[in-house]
Amino acid sequence: MTVHRRPVAVAVVIARTHREEWTRVVAGLARRFGDLDIAEDMAAEAFATAAERWPTDGIPPKPGAWIATTATRKAIDRLRREARRQEKHAQAALLEDTSAPCPSLIDDDRLRLLFICCHPVLSHEAQVALTLRAVGGLTVAEIAHAFRVRETTMGQRISRAKAKIKAARVPFRSPDASEVRARVDGVLAVLYLIFNEGYLTSQDGMRPLRRDLTAEAIRLTRLTRELVPQNGEAEGLLSMMLLTEARANARLSGDGGLVRLATQNRDAWDRALIDEGLQIVRAALRDHERSGTDPGRYLLSAAINAVHIRAPHAAATDWVEIVSLYSRLERIDSSPIVQLNKTIAIAEADSPVAALQLLDRLEGELADHHAFHVTKGELLFATRRLAEALTEIDRAMELTTNAAELTHLRRRRRQMASFSQNDTEGDTHEQVPHPPHDRFDRQPPAQRRR
Repeated sequence: MTVHRRPVAVAVVIARTHREEWTRVVAGLARRFGDLDIAEDMAAEAFATAAERWPTDGIPPKPGAWIATTATRKAIDRLRREARRQEKHAQAALLEDTSAPCPSLIDDDRLRLLFICCHPVLSHEAQVALTLRAVGGLTVAEIAHAFRVRETTMGQRISRAKAKIKAARVPFRSPDASEVRARVDGVLAVLYLIFNEGYLTSQDGMRPLRRDLTAEAIRLTRLTRELVPQNGEAEGLLSMMLLTEARANARLSGDGGLVRLATQNRDAWDRALIDEGLQIVRAALRDHERSGTDPGRYLLSAAINAVHIRAPHAAATDWVEIVSLYSRLERIDSSPIVQLNKTIAIAEADSPVAALQLLDRLEGELADHHAFHVTKGELLFATRRLAEALTEIDRAMELTTNAAELTHLRRRRRQMASFSQNDTEGDTHEQVPHPPHDRFDRQPPAQRRR
């Protein structure tokens, strides 16, 4: 056994193990015991036990396996107690069964749990909230922040979703092929949100980028794509994730701030992920062309990412094509965030003045969304309305919870203020429009439309 008894070292390992193993442990317990409440409660108790014992006993060689074994034993003990109280000894005897699960369409515990959480007995909002908790491993506070509701409200929503699954006697088994097809849209929507949270963490105090979440979302999306071959939306979502994740190494500066897409070091991009993502999106778009069908939301978003990624440098980006793709996406999803992203593209393809005129229509719906104020601030700055630009950036900083984004905005505000002072003193150097920094579509779950 590896012995680390320093409290700080133990705390770091426990936090990392929780981040990396929580979903796997909960999914395995849910499959075995058929009860999501028990799975989550026993996993939490196992981590609490680790916090008590590891500082004195030492950190085990395989922390994740230790947690899984401890949680399983706790679940068996609990159900035995309940079985004795309810005189259900046969149920307790079944818990000793250690045989492998029967072959099924879905062999991955986490993917199976994802499809269970997306059961049609739940509303879309309940599916998303429950899956982000059980499969994404997000805390109730993180999910509440994403939905813009109070933590207690979100906790109650998740509890009601679990109770509904139990009351409806939803089996914790692999869905059959018809059930997979019926639930896949909800599954893809949740995978998108899990990836999104990893791409730019919404919760204050967390690491700005959570590569563990993006990696898990990509893994589960790959498995989902295998279940539904020739599904353009599964292809599109995977391609979009790969093309976005390919830029991860270039997205943070030395001081921890976000780096805009236009100024990223493209040599640091992951060419293997780019090649795979481009191959998938091209093939999927060709399939739609041959069949005469229109691509869906995720495939169009992947096509937009492909235009960005294909450009050898920022100035070579085909913004006219991007505006066209956003117009097609807007016919499917006319949400405020899609319109905001299209406005950014119009600023590049046409002018900041034209974009500002369109932006005013979105203020009512996005007044509390920091991305709106970042965009407006940059467009105002590009049109030399410097004081108004600074006001918008200040508002964006008030609404921002991501540390890297806040660092970027502070730096950007200093640049704007410095330009403002130089301009006042008669500096006549040419102003180059400064578009908003690198963004992935971070549409709030409550505003999504399937």
